[in-house]
Amino acid sequence: MRSRQVRTFAVAATIGLVITAVAAGPAQAKTPPGKPVTVMSRNIYLGADINRPVTAALTAQAQGKTGPEILVALANATHVTRDIVDRTNFPVRADLLADEIARTEPDLIGLQEVALWRSGGLQLNQVGVPNATTVDYDFLQILLDALAERGERYRAVSVGNRADVEAPSFTGSPFNGTMSADAKDVRLTMRDVVLMHVKGSLTAGSTGDRVYAHNLVVTAAGASFRFDRGYQWVDVRSGATRFRFVNTHLEAFSSDLALAQASELLTATASDRSTVLVCDCNSDPLNSSVKPNDHVPHKAPYELITGPGGFTDEWLRWAPAARGWTSGLSELVDDPTAADFDHRIDMVFGRTAAGGPLAVDRGEVTGTDVADRDPATGLWPSDHGGVVLRLRGL
Repeated sequence: MRSRQVRTFAVAATIGLVITAVAAGPAQAKTPPGKPVTVMSRNIYLGADINRPVTAALTAQAQGKTGPEILVALANATHVTRDIVDRTNFPVRADLLADEIARTEPDLIGLQEVALWRSGGLQLNQVGVPNATTVDYDFLQILLDALAERGERYRAVSVGNRADVEAPSFTGSPFNGTMSADAKDVRLTMRDVVLMHVKGSLTAGSTGDRVYAHNLVVTAAGASFRFDRGYQWVDVRSGATRFRFVNTHLEAFSSDLALAQASELLTATASDRSTVLVCDCNSDPLNSSVKPNDHVPHKAPYELITGPGGFTDEWLRWAPAARGWTSGLSELVDDPTAADFDHRIDMVFGRTAAGGPLAVDRGEVTGTDVADRDPATGLWPSDHGGVVLRLRGL
């Protein structure tokens, strides 16, 4: 889910959320001994603005439209959204992402927005029921295949299913005989995934995966849509070194929810070993603004993680914040310039067993230079950049 401020603020105001739950680091004097581990956080972009159909239905509802009119608004907007998924062409973007990964060769990757798009026959009597089964795009398999073509063997050591939403898709209306012939149901299952490089020296031990208790739920067109998010972890061994790798994607449309999720995360993934946490945090440490209907600023989840949570923002041990912008491009990801990469919400955090920072001896943001676009289509790898850091001291 993307975090563009204008869209985020508008959505939060429209939905009317009711939430009942709740700088640069010091220079490193020397590189600690021990084998380094390279990690990556990568939001690969689901392919369109998932909020469009819900916003269309809620707007029609707020305007006092009838039930059939609200349903038509939902379906027409879903049709537009699904068309955009084709235009943002994940098979093309997967090649760009695979090139990034093959070049930087991270040992562990935390992926967000690993979409599974499916479709099925139109069922107007089951709006919102996620039961379509025909696979249109499996982003995980497409990316793994692109990596294999480059001789890069990665395996998914944790796959976490998140939001699973379905809506009708058509133009026109079934209520006046103008519905398009391509009418169908469209289903999106969101996933977070941890990939491990097979040829590396790491081995995966115990794993865990949870959906947050605090999530965005929207009722529209007589159906309830749950936009679940969650977290996952893998206990990793590298020789005598053992550490925990955690991946998450916090809520974009409410910092109140994102803060509650971050609190859950810190409690549930506490470990007596060193921990690396990667995320699309949807929390800009330089943004103190408060979204409509929120009570905390945009930066609050970040400050919880790096304050009471005890984690260090590892990018800032490598380079200034301005060299680490990761977000965010337009919905069509065909922007002619990189100008809209203007803030930082994709993070790698670290914490030793003793509570200190990890050392960084290499780092970069990927996918944010104009040269990273596909030359034929102008598509970027994602609407986000990736963060790659080589860590020591685990």
